[in-house]
Amino acid sequence: MAGETQALKGPDLKRDGMPIGDLPDGTTAAGHADGEPVLVTRRGDTCFAVGGVCTHYSGPLSDGLVVGDTVRCPWHHACFSLRTGEALRAPALNPVPHYAVEQRNGRVFVAQRSQSDPLAQSKPAAPRGAGATYVILGAGAAGEAAAEMLRRQGFQGRVLLIGADPAAPYDRPNLSKDYLAGEAPEEWIPLRPPEFYEEHAIDLVLGERADRLDLAGRRLVLGNGDVHPYDRLLLALGAEPVRLEIPGATLPHVHVLRSLAQSRAIIAAAERSRCAVVIGASFIGLEVAASLRHRKLEVHVVAPEERPLARVLGPEIGAFIQRLHEEHGVRFHLGHKPARIDPESVTLDSGERLPADLVVAGVGVRPCVALAERAGLTMDRGISVNAYLETSAPGVFAAGDLARWPDPHTGERIRVEHWVVAQRQGQVAACNMLDLRTPYEDVPFFWSAHYDVSVRYVGHAERWDRIALEGSLEARSFTATFGRGGRRLAVATVGRDRAALEAEAQMEGEGNGAGVR
Repeated sequence: MAGETQALKGPDLKRDGMPIGDLPDGTTAAGHADGEPVLVTRRGDTCFAVGGVCTHYSGPLSDGLVVGDTVRCPWHHACFSLRTGEALRAPALNPVPHYAVEQRNGRVFVAQRSQSDPLAQSKPAAPRGAGATYVILGAGAAGEAAAEMLRRQGFQGRVLLIGADPAAPYDRPNLSKDYLAGEAPEEWIPLRPPEFYEEHAIDLVLGERADRLDLAGRRLVLGNGDVHPYDRLLLALGAEPVRLEIPGATLPHVHVLRSLAQSRAIIAAAERSRCAVVIGASFIGLEVAASLRHRKLEVHVVAPEERPLARVLGPEIGAFIQRLHEEHGVRFHLGHKPARIDPESVTLDSGERLPADLVVAGVGVRPCVALAERAGLTMDRGISVNAYLETSAPGVFAAGDLARWPDPHTGERIRVEHWVVAQRQGQVAACNMLDLRTPYEDVPFFWSAHYDVSVRYVGHAERWDRIALEGSLEARSFTATFGRGGRRLAVATVGRDRAALEAEAQMEGEGNGAGVR
């Protein structure tokens, strides 16, 4: 994943080193070696040095948080091993460099740099699964992460990654953010270069949908008639956009945004448009609004709620987000729904007509569960899975937007539609396809970008009875804690990246041993 180049900070750690007294236990310091940023940290009497730039979006790891023998990126919470540089948790998929460390005369120096194949760092001594076929249905966040993890864990059988999208796995969060705004080039969008899949023997079947899942025969039948037997199966089909059901909803200038092709279509339409109407004030809808404003379009947002995002962030923060967009010229039409769409306008249920030569509908998504339902898997407003992400059918797993799992942090069964959650579940599901018995216990995390403001959200709060707000909305620096029954469920931050990391680490500890209803 590409990103901005980080400026070099701190001392030259090869030539000059740094005083060990400047590195208290558990803290981080920035330096550089051979022209590259380096992070140095100390745990007890041991010092570690790894690359200072996150391999996801190039976040500065020196601003991150050390937890045990790991460091977490302040931007999007990727986690790396301080001992090896390995990318332990998404969204980063590639390792950072690792440096040998020497202590001389009370100073810390770095020496040899190493960066091995990300799929070779944690391979076990004994191969796993030789002769078996593991099929992953869905080539999005969860599917791609699972395929990579199978190889990283030493699986030597066949890995078949099947996707309905004709494009190889790509960075979906960027489609509504910098890519749609015209700030991210095409080369940032693929998650992996084309040769990655060939080099690691991951067989890609793209542009094909599954028609039938035969659980008894352990076979997957595609729409083109191809039959794929499997020894283990991961369902990672994600979700699909909800379509409007009003007159004019199928006109050619009406778009939804889920795929790379759809993002490209909106970009092409924006280049010849002046006025856009975004229907829906979800995170995706508002990110689209911000991106279209960056392209200098007039933008109207239509939504039935009184405040955007109030259901997730509460009315006060929702009002803050609304003001932020209004300051950038977005016009809101709240408490209303679209009644009809015409070639050059959208008519609201109030009778008001809004000019529109581009319409983007962001009114939610539905998990892709029809295949699982027809096959007879147990459903629970999604595919029901256990703590190991296994479905009611032995050997069949589910991860990402369509999986509902027992969350140890809320004590409830939840389903979450977040990119990082899907990636991390894909990684854990892959481990459990290999019988490693790894429960999924991560705290959910997502981020949302609006102009120069990013919201970080850790945890999951579908309902709350209090919101404790600390800081200043006006200064764009605050922490909001969502709780119910005296228990903290989620934390949202703006301008306080470290606070979001600390909340995530604390909530991981709080979740241990929580019962699940």
